[in-house]
Amino acid sequence: MKSEFRNWSGIRIFLAVVRAGSTLAAARQLGMAQPTVARRIEALEHELGVTLFERDTRGFHPTEMARALLPKAEEIEAATTRFAQTIEALTSTRPIRITAYSGNFSPRVATIFSEFSVLRPDVSFEFLPSVEVLDLAAGEADIALRLTRNLPDPELICRKISTARYALYGSRTYAEKHGLPVSTEDLVNHAFVSFLREGVPSAFHDWLIRHVEPDQIRQTYSEIDLMHAAIRSGHGLGIMNVKLVESDDTLIQCFAPLEEMNSEHLMLIAPEAYRRPEVKAFTKFFAPRYTAVFRSPAPTALG
Repeated sequence: MKSEFRNWSGIRIFLAVVRAGSTLAAARQLGMAQPTVARRIEALEHELGVTLFERDTRGFHPTEMARALLPKAEEIEAATTRFAQTIEALTSTRPIRITAYSGNFSPRVATIFSEFSVLRPDVSFEFLPSVEVLDLAAGEADIALRLTRNLPDPELICRKISTARYALYGSRTYAEKHGLPVSTEDLVNHAFVSFLREGVPSAFHDWLIRHVEPDQIRQTYSEIDLMHAAIRSGHGLGIMNVKLVESDDTLIQCFAPLEEMNSEHLMLIAPEAYRRPEVKAFTKFFAPRYTAVFRSPAPTALG
């Protein structure tokens, strides 16, 4: 019984000689010496126990056996190519996909991404701004910057960033026309705007429903940025993230933050993504710097 065939590299040389018609022409294509190509063909014939080429002064001519083996050799070549392509896809750096509410991608946060890119220009990012909760375990994103009152999936890698606080805000225009409430007991005769969207926690709207009459809620938006714009335009009072609006001098905080609205600000990483070296390196770089942004005062604009 013959031993198992092992000369896979000889298949490549066999195909080159068949296609080129001589060991000299094949050697040029392969970047090898002609005597080496000739010896490799002889070794392949010896291992297979067959004659693959008839030699004469005009070159190497495939035998009937070689022509019969040619389709199988080409299948091996195609499989090898697919194998190499798969290896390249698995080892190449894919974009790190990050989902968060668009307000989290502030200029200060963008600076952190820029600093990391200087250190690791080989790593790219795909940003998925959304208030909807994407499923990290299902591969919808690699990293989520998320505000939540619920315990995260224990399978996810979790880094706590801060405790997010919320307060009731009104614009200066609204304050000039209607004044501002000074407590939760002082909400009568004020107008409010809210946010409500299917698939997104309804904490803002639920709080208003508990504290004001339904007809006081003048407008409910399915986009949180539209709600913010309505508050800034003076259409009504609304609940906003204290940290995200602390440097906005067009808004006035009505009274102390609403403690029952506090949320955990988390950085969540899918376990499969965390096994990628570039994701682990980014997490180590990004997490402490991102945390510092939310635990320090926003810079004051210079006049």
